[in-house]
Amino acid sequence: MTRGRMVLLCLVVIASVLAGLSAGAVPIPLRDVWQGLWHTDAGASAIVRDLRAPRVVLAFLVGGSLGLCGAALQAMIRNPLAEPYLLGLSSGAGLGAVIAIASRAASPWAIPIAAFLGAIGTVALVYRLSLVSGRRLDPNVLLLSGVVVGAFGGALMSAIMVLSDAPGVRNAFLWLLGGFGAASWTALAVFAVYAALPVGLLLYHARSLDLIALGDEPAQHLGANVDRIRRMVYLSTALLTAASVATCGIIGFVGLVVPHAVRTMFRPLHQSLLPLVFVVGGCFLVLADVVSRTAVRPLELPVGVITALIGVPLFALLLRRTLP
Repeated sequence: MTRGRMVLLCLVVIASVLAGLSAGAVPIPLRDVWQGLWHTDAGASAIVRDLRAPRVVLAFLVGGSLGLCGAALQAMIRNPLAEPYLLGLSSGAGLGAVIAIASRAASPWAIPIAAFLGAIGTVALVYRLSLVSGRRLDPNVLLLSGVVVGAFGGALMSAIMVLSDAPGVRNAFLWLLGGFGAASWTALAVFAVYAALPVGLLLYHARSLDLIALGDEPAQHLGANVDRIRRMVYLSTALLTAASVATCGIIGFVGLVVPHAVRTMFRPLHQSLLPLVFVVGGCFLVLADVVSRTAVRPLELPVGVITALIGVPLFALLLRRTLP
């Protein structure tokens, strides 16, 4: 990556953060944003430091994590259409979270744990459905299985939300569309605790993902433990997706759009690709959140709607290119 592109990426990060801090139902000039960050007596201090700053940081971390999941899954199953939403991970995590809410789980840690268990259950089911021809993993069948299981999980979520009388379940409809309206420093801390280990594992195994992308047999000949790497990728992406869903609902297509855009611009190996995807994914979701807050001001659109409007056309384009 050239120095010019690095400078450009840094400028995009700064511009995204400043846009996220200044935009909203109450626009704040950039000068007041700066004063609100560093001076507690400034008029915009409460809005910037207590509401928008945790929202921007959380959106950046969630966007980077979802982009990282997409890049890892695409390398593992060697399919550019793979991402947590399309593989059913998001629906499985959402189902687990909704069950926890319907059970009146009071702890802020209970919902992420339930979401993780739901994502792991989805991984196991999708993996079993995709084993064909004597336990041979077919990437295309894996993707189709994820779509089917994701739709089934969405149907179960809808049924639980309609039938449950637990307070907060009815409000989960808007939450499941994805958004950062409930962002806080506490939510940011919970997400960071759950996301730190899987993000570190995926970044650490970047070279292994390069080998896996070549195919199972070449990777084994080059010394990679394919089964162990595959389990690590599944567990790490499941945990990251679960933490994201538990924190801000289901936000799809980030893991599809961002890795594809980064590969188009830079074409790096995974050791460089994964950090770039994390940064670009963070900027992408921060800007998507800005659009959600300003497009129909003073109302706020779900962020998942914005990412879907961008991701669905790209998915159609990629599908046209990958199918014979």
